[in-house]
Amino acid sequence: MVSDGILLGMGNPLLDISSPVDEEFLKKYEIQLNNAIIADEKHLPMYDELAAKPTVEYIAGGATQNTIRVAQWMLQTPGATSYMGSIGKDKYGEEMKKNAQAYGVNAHYYEVDVPTGTCAVCVTGGERSLVANLAAANHYKPEHLTRPENWALVEKAKYIYIAGFFLTVSPESIMLVAEHAAKNNKVFSMNLSATFICEFYTKAQNDALKCCDYIFGNETEAKKYAEVHKWETENVEEIALKLAALLKESGRKTAVITQGADPVIVAHDGKVTKYPVILLPQEKIVDTNGAGDAFVGGFLSQLVQEKSMEECVRAGCYAANVIIQRSGCTYPEKPDFN
Repeated sequence: MVSDGILLGMGNPLLDISSPVDEEFLKKYEIQLNNAIIADEKHLPMYDELAAKPTVEYIAGGATQNTIRVAQWMLQTPGATSYMGSIGKDKYGEEMKKNAQAYGVNAHYYEVDVPTGTCAVCVTGGERSLVANLAAANHYKPEHLTRPENWALVEKAKYIYIAGFFLTVSPESIMLVAEHAAKNNKVFSMNLSATFICEFYTKAQNDALKCCDYIFGNETEAKKYAEVHKWETENVEEIALKLAALLKESGRKTAVITQGADPVIVAHDGKVTKYPVILLPQEKIVDTNGAGDAFVGGFLSQLVQEKSMEECVRAGCYAANVIIQRSGCTYPEKPDFN
């Protein structure tokens, strides 16, 4: 059994507005396949256009929230996970609260007078492109984190995970939690999350990396990080080793890089280990949205139980495999991972 609130996540809660779209739609809104960006003016009409499609689905999302939901599902212990982020006082916000409760996640949302954030999930041939309109999610403040009832979640957690996207919102909140983790020998982990984070939030990202025990990411993000830092290599194994070396001086210092259908690369202690993923025929892949988030959720569900690296990766691959065969970051009632 895992202890109550053992895993805490903080991030940008977004309601996913998801639908299959065609190449024309991507062209119209200048969206690249398999990318994640923040919406600007030209993208705003897109949300209504997606919402009007008969194929549209609404799913509580946001990278960290996806990861925490998947970890909670894998653990099957109500209240094992907690989550904080900012939502609006509106129907989407209410939907989010209902969702978190149904999933067994103990969510403490900061509620603000701004619409709840949304993320357009444009699915083309099973691949996803994400355009986030942060709205309320962009208004998270350390004052919410430091309230006694919320800081209690930080105190209770032994493992903390924050996606890189939160660096655009509240780096101060990240550092407060990271410093607490360092002082109390807790496990702090983050995700590279997107190429734009590596490119435009370099200082905040590097400050946070120095506090991490684990860093997650995919090969595209890892290569972008290497390019921005002039490492002059595209070799993902080399990059993973260099990333691991940047982390907090603890015995953990681990970089975990996923590569889609190619093996997962784990760099620790100057060594790289590769773990094969569960391969699926193309026709079984419904939607890759949330695959990376699900991988981290599966991984953390075993890490909090102090399982081996092999088991953590196996659980990550299992969770990602389940999620890509379904629409959005959703899953059946119970996992059959053993």
